[in-house]
Amino acid sequence: MSTVVTGEAVVLELRAASFAARALSTIIDVITALLLLFLLFYLVGNTFSGALDPALTRALLLAAVVLVILVIPVAVETLSRGKSLGRLIMGLRIVRDDGGAVRFRQAFTRGILAVLEIYMLAGSLAFLVAVFNEKSKRLGDMLAGTYAMRERVKAPPPPVVVMPAELAPWAALADIGRLPDPLSRRVARFLAQAERMTPPARAALGASLATEVSAFVSPPPPSGTVPEAYLRAVMAQRRDRDFVRLSAQRVRAGQVAERLHRLPFADR
Repeated sequence: MSTVVTGEAVVLELRAASFAARALSTIIDVITALLLLFLLFYLVGNTFSGALDPALTRALLLAAVVLVILVIPVAVETLSRGKSLGRLIMGLRIVRDDGGAVRFRQAFTRGILAVLEIYMLAGSLAFLVAVFNEKSKRLGDMLAGTYAMRERVKAPPPPVVVMPAELAPWAALADIGRLPDPLSRRVARFLAQAERMTPPARAALGASLATEVSAFVSPPPPSGTVPEAYLRAVMAQRRDRDFVRLSAQRVRAGQVAERLHRLPFADR
């Protein structure tokens, strides 16, 4: 995964495509181009067979090759901002090294070198360059300043805060006020990252957050409660109470909407 820092000092994490995904998308594009090329050859051969000078026929066939191998891929990549049929199927996109969308210059550079790398050398040069590159770049990507990015990335499941069993009776009766949003976010972030923290830092940060949260919770937890368990109990209980409250609001809103949409004087 690569990181890009925008002009607003925001760090973006962009996952580069694997070598296998890039290879498969390229194979799909090459097969599509060859099928289209054979179709054009067939149409030109059957439509103008014997009607054109052989030199003109060869010129038309050469123009068809340039159209399919260079013009169409460059146009599609420019207009779609880095897409092609193979990349669309594999969930990839060509982007600049700074994370921006590719322009005609980058697409043309990649297209020109693709003729050499992929078609003239049967992909051997692209394979040798990409297999030893961290982002699976081929020679055209290096000169154009681009790489393939994965667009369809599975989002990690949100962490679930589990209520500690020993604190469930206390949490059910506790008066938990509304936590300030910044504090709530800090607690949620701490609980999500606690497993990756060193024990001293985990204990210190947990105790500090528990002290802040205690100002909004009454009565205090049982004596000897671990600060992290206390935070988990508070957050789990807030989540459950919010779920019950919002569910009740949805039911009431549905009942009101049903009454409002009922025809007037329906009982008369």
